[in-house]
Amino acid sequence: MPANPRPERFGAPPSYGIGKEEPGALLPWHEVERWIAESRNYWVSTTRADGRPHAMPVWGIWLEGAVWFSTDPESLKGRNIARDPRVVVHLESGDDVAIVEGVAELHDPAALDTFIDDYERKYGVRIEAGDRTTGVFRLPPRVVVAWREADYPRSATRWVFD
Repeated sequence: MPANPRPERFGAPPSYGIGKEEPGALLPWHEVERWIAESRNYWVSTTRADGRPHAMPVWGIWLEGAVWFSTDPESLKGRNIARDPRVVVHLESGDDVAIVEGVAELHDPAALDTFIDDYERKYGVRIEAGDRTTGVFRLPPRVVVAWREADYPRSATRWVFD
């Protein structure tokens, strides 16, 4: 993942007040990355087999340029990800908004101990990773959309990751 993803103004219907000519600075990536890292709760959205959406809050970590979270592979989230790994994760804040889109993948086993240690530091709970090969996912972003409610639509920014 590039250290500095490509920022751009994202397209939206004219009624949203966002346009390519919109004055104002795009959000700096380091600010949005901090929001993602410091968030306590992350909403993970997946798609059921019949096409209906499914959203559930989880705890997670921003690690190595990706959102990491755990879920039982037999949970609805886990089954949905196994069938269709396209996932959206967003923060619970409606004031500092960050929406991460990507394809969930099983964690990198070499980084699992770092994830577990960081998770324990953040939440005060040490998770067990079972057989250390399932249940922990990382979501490297393909696109991130973010804005500050306080200066919307001026701050509305989309980052594209190559």
